[in-house]
Amino acid sequence: MEESKYGLSENILKIGICKRDRFHGMISREAADQLLSVAEGSYLIRESQRQPGTYTLALRFGSQTRNFRLYYDGKHFVGEKRFESIHDLVTDGLITLYIETKAAEYIAKMTINPIYEHIGYTTLNREPAYQKHMPVLKETHDDKDSTGQDGVSEKRLTSLVRRATLKENEQIPKYEKVHNFKVHTFRGPHWCEYCANFMWGLIAQGVKCADCGLNVHKQCSKMVPNDCKPDLKHVKKVYSCDLTTLVKARITKRPMVVDMCIREIESRGLSSEGLYRVSGFSDLIEDVKMAFDRDGEKADISVNMYEDINIITGALKLYFRDLPIPLITYDAYPKFIESAKIMDPDEQLETLHEALKLLPPAHCETLRYLMAHLKRVTLHEKENLMNAENLGIVFGPTLMRSPELDAMAALNDIRYQRLVVELLIKNEDILF
Repeated sequence: MEESKYGLSENILKIGICKRDRFHGMISREAADQLLSVAEGSYLIRESQRQPGTYTLALRFGSQTRNFRLYYDGKHFVGEKRFESIHDLVTDGLITLYIETKAAEYIAKMTINPIYEHIGYTTLNREPAYQKHMPVLKETHDDKDSTGQDGVSEKRLTSLVRRATLKENEQIPKYEKVHNFKVHTFRGPHWCEYCANFMWGLIAQGVKCADCGLNVHKQCSKMVPNDCKPDLKHVKKVYSCDLTTLVKARITKRPMVVDMCIREIESRGLSSEGLYRVSGFSDLIEDVKMAFDRDGEKADISVNMYEDINIITGALKLYFRDLPIPLITYDAYPKFIESAKIMDPDEQLETLHEALKLLPPAHCETLRYLMAHLKRVTLHEKENLMNAENLGIVFGPTLMRSPELDAMAALNDIRYQRLVVELLIKNEDILF
């Protein structure tokens, strides 16, 4: 257990400490050591003499007294784990200290020969949806199959299946995705799916990927490759879900929201005046959002359900605004803004092209598809009155968010955000 760096007020901490937590008031380290020397595993809480108002958990382990700065924010903690009671904190601490002391050499070797590299984890072994419907083919070394028929037909079928698989793979690229690890408390004994070793501790024994369910030690999580395969039982939302997570979970090239909304808009709304600029009723836009979250690809956004096309454009814009990581990511944002500030047209396009390379593949593909759509919107400018500049004003702040917390800096970037989207639309055929 390591000492926490975050302090809390004296009053808050006092609320969390009671007599049964063995609070001994303001005593010295030496006095605490003498009191605890009677038994291994004994502990007490004392107030610091040097820093009144701060509290220390003194714990006897390995024939010596160890001191940890103690904090309380509704739960007790000395590191990142938080506990309902001091007793639980001490119990977990003793388990951790014992394991890390007695098995330090073994722990250091745990990640050297992980089972993960040999057999993977459960979601890695799950077949993609399109493969589940393929016929099971058995390889044969004879010229004839088991029925005595010539094996040519089987070979032809094999060839067709391979072509279909290749075509499907071209349609659905293998996007790389990092695991979304969260500290997790496992019920009952649990083993790490990276190194196959026991996950010790009373609570928060390790981390669990919120998207695919992979369970590993915290130290093992740093070794796991970026091969997360999100499972729909973990990814239950469409809006406010990470873009790459969504497309991997649903095995699609782009978010289905983008595809479905754009198809609907292009089928009946390209000539609508003020397309994307005119707002639809917010309640109905929320209805569309709930339909996608609830029904996914089966959501009904047809004219029978939503006659006003501005409801669909509003739902599409809301999807991009709700992304936890914007379509033009925080990492790529500075490069895009830099391109908008360049005056030379050739250099500007070159910088914009370099900025696109910084986007994750799923983000880049979605941006490409959206820009191609917006380019088609501008072809109907005479009817809808929406040119690239107008669309840039609408989509600039929708697709880009400044990573800067400074409000003034973010405000100054708005004009460049508009220009970035305008440039992407006008040069869509060159850049993508």
